[in-house]
Amino acid sequence: MFNYNKKLIFSLAMVIIPWLSVPFMGKNSFFRFLPVASFTNLFISLLSVIANKKKWWINKNPLSPGLVDFTYILGPFFVATLWIFKFTYGKFPKYLITNIVLDVINAYPFAQMWENIGIFKLKKMNHIVWYFICVGFAIVIYGFQYIIEKTIRKASTSVAVSGKIKE
Repeated sequence: MFNYNKKLIFSLAMVIIPWLSVPFMGKNSFFRFLPVASFTNLFISLLSVIANKKKWWINKNPLSPGLVDFTYILGPFFVATLWIFKFTYGKFPKYLITNIVLDVINAYPFAQMWENIGIFKLKKMNHIVWYFICVGFAIVIYGFQYIIEKTIRKASTSVAVSGKIKE
């Protein structure tokens, strides 16, 4: 088991290190996929509240103890969503395979590591269920991004046709 200071350092690193990669993503990609990453974080936050109340898992993170582990949600989960969409959006089979592989890593070795460190522990939910929730949700958020892109294209087309911006 890690002591409190080591957990705190691990948690801070988990938030900060993924964000160090974001400048390499490019401004256009960041803003293009910001809505889907935000939607994902909202969903995972709500799921965390429910999961903690139903004791599906417990969060013992020193940065955000309680119902929602914002360390994980605002760090690796948010940034990974941006990167996955940057490299795979528009190629659904590639997107799905990437998510299947990364969700296996998330549901097994990473979840086990966080349990060993003492930050997070699955209780009434097992790794298999968590894996299928992640894969299912990956399909949902791909649809969400598709709708966002379709809406933006439609709005751009209507502006281009009319020749002026509608207010």
